[in-house]
Amino acid sequence: MFDRDKAPPGMGVFLAKLLSHSLLSTEDQAAIAALPHRTRHLEPNDYILREGERSDICPVLRSGFAYRQKTTPDGGREIVAIKIPGDPLDFQSMYLRIVDHNLQALTAVELTVIMISDFERLVQARPAIARAVMVDILIEASIGRKWLLNNGRRNALARLAHLLCELHFRLDDTHLGGLDVRKMPLTQEQLADVLGLTPVHVNRTLKALERSGSIVREGRGIRIADLDALIAVADFSDLYLHRDQS
Repeated sequence: MFDRDKAPPGMGVFLAKLLSHSLLSTEDQAAIAALPHRTRHLEPNDYILREGERSDICPVLRSGFAYRQKTTPDGGREIVAIKIPGDPLDFQSMYLRIVDHNLQALTAVELTVIMISDFERLVQARPAIARAVMVDILIEASIGRKWLLNNGRRNALARLAHLLCELHFRLDDTHLGGLDVRKMPLTQEQLADVLGLTPVHVNRTLKALERSGSIVREGRGIRIADLDALIAVADFSDLYLHRDQS
């Protein structure tokens, strides 16, 4: 019986992510763990992939946080996804060869880098792994739709509370303990680029959540003090995360 906790460094958290939404046999898990890979270390703001590149790799985030961003010609930026440990960062390059966004390290990160060609062969040979890949892509699309709704139709307090709830549950699903981040990976400027707000508005909103008792701030750190209260502020439902898939 394959023990994913004994998988090569960098593959265990990747398997945990896939198993959070898909059923994989011990043979499938062992095949993923056996994929050739290398480790890459990057500093905050380093580029992992650049828009317009032709990608031949599928990096997996082993530790740290990363983000996808789109920019306007005049330098405006929108952060369109936050990636957490275990997340595959470019499954889409198995199907779309040109990268259509920038992918950057948010914190110092450690990547497990797998060649797309190796993963393609595995997907072609093992239907359950192919399904897990598609489920992961579809859940990411579902999260993107929720972000569009939040930024278009919710007030600032609900937007921020919703993001914190989402990060808590996504981290919890990969057994990383939910959101108890002593050094919040997102600056107020970056939160503004996620939420479609100004940094000043983000600061006011953080203070409002802190006054309500939902969160505690410790320097740049944020700890959820009352998850139920935060869920109520956000009107949060985890349906879009499809946490019951497996």
